[in-house]
Amino acid sequence: MSQTVRLSPDDNVVTAITPLEVGTDGATQLIPRGHKMAAEDIAKGAPVRKYAQVIGYAAEDIAQGAHVHSHNLEFRNVDTAYEFSTNLRPVAPATRRDTFKGYRRASGKVGTRNYIAVLTSVNCSATAARMIAAHFTPDKLEAYPQVDGVVAFVHGTGCGMAGDGDGFEALQRVMWGYAKNPNIGAVLMAGLGCEMNQIDWLIEAYGLVPGPLFQTMNIQDVGGLRKTVELGIKKIEAMLPLVNDVQREECPASDLTVALQCGGSDAWSGVTANPAVGYACDLLVAQGGTGVLAETPEIYGAEHLLTARAVDRATGEKLIGLIKWWEDYTARNKGSMDNNPSPGNKKGGLTTILEKSLGAAAKGGTTPLVGVYKYAEEVTAKGFTFMDSPGYDPASVTGQIASGCNLVCFTTGRGSAFGAKPSPSMKVATNTEMFNRMTEDMDVNAGRILTGGASVEEVGREIYEMWLRMASGEQSKSEAQGLGDYEFVPWQIGAVM
Repeated sequence: MSQTVRLSPDDNVVTAITPLEVGTDGATQLIPRGHKMAAEDIAKGAPVRKYAQVIGYAAEDIAQGAHVHSHNLEFRNVDTAYEFSTNLRPVAPATRRDTFKGYRRASGKVGTRNYIAVLTSVNCSATAARMIAAHFTPDKLEAYPQVDGVVAFVHGTGCGMAGDGDGFEALQRVMWGYAKNPNIGAVLMAGLGCEMNQIDWLIEAYGLVPGPLFQTMNIQDVGGLRKTVELGIKKIEAMLPLVNDVQREECPASDLTVALQCGGSDAWSGVTANPAVGYACDLLVAQGGTGVLAETPEIYGAEHLLTARAVDRATGEKLIGLIKWWEDYTARNKGSMDNNPSPGNKKGGLTTILEKSLGAAAKGGTTPLVGVYKYAEEVTAKGFTFMDSPGYDPASVTGQIASGCNLVCFTTGRGSAFGAKPSPSMKVATNTEMFNRMTEDMDVNAGRILTGGASVEEVGREIYEMWLRMASGEQSKSEAQGLGDYEFVPWQIGAVM
């Protein structure tokens, strides 16, 4: 087996499959596993290409065989002439109708889990919510086998913010989206009473209707923390038999909406796990299901590949609008779009955001981009879609679940321990070494594509079939370990006042 891989004939770098000691200019240099090496002499200022795309520019003359990384590769802002709808591949028709066993809701949507949520409007009610949820231990839920648990979704905002604008609207979309997510069987919403993010405003804005399965309360109205916790427990005790009174039934795969996510990426993310998830996404779209890609800063430099797949110009322009907002947002805050990759990403071989983005975008497969959505906005289109979000995984997945995702698929190269209730999360490892080291956390080893003779299509099919099993109730490894209670992180936009 070769010790390096060249991902495209147009590339002027190769990637080390194993650590290599190479000699350049009379000296020996170590190329760590996953890092890049010049396949030819690269002059200072010349573009460096990987995936047949520019990932940066040589900061100095780079000799053939030299290590290419942060010390000699520089980032430049994207300046792209966009094309629209020039790479539209028709969705291949499914050869069979795939199904899973889910919970059919009155809304027509289908849940893959059946939780009771204690949602908070403000940080001031977080302790009350956690105390209420903590009361419902496994032994207290034993009589309700169809209920997956009682979960407190608490956050650090809800007040000290403007009463309108991007930040306020995003938080309300998150709260509304979790209340309506089909993996939630009932909701208890808890506030303080004087906060900026008033529960009554949310109910009015989104047409939520209080009833046996949707209850609200404020600490100030109830009369303090202790009374609020006691009342909350009583309310959920009344909900439990109603939420338990459901059965899984056969549902088409078209009822699945999968959050496509990556974290702790490495050089192999864009070679193994992300393309395999992209193939799984194509299989789901062929069934009429939906994939939701996110993390806008992590498609920066690859957005031109998505605009070419946009179903029409308006959809592509909407994506470019998000990119320009992020450029302005980072500039205003004296940041750079290249603040990502993280130190861990760089240790794994990634150098610039352009390189990372080209790999991250592969999770979206090859089918047309049919919709672009705001953070936590309900995804209504069927097919491959995009939702605006930060690259910070908890905030991004929170938005995807609020948008309606009932499953999460998370690729990782460095090894992320992540879960996100109420939607089950599966982990796809990009390399075999990490999979073997963190086998209790990883569900699928996509490293077999690189070192085990498996194809992208074979691993992609394995991922897709696990989606169906998870949707039917099979636990992912993150679920089995109890992850998901602390990963609810609404994106906080705007000034804290």
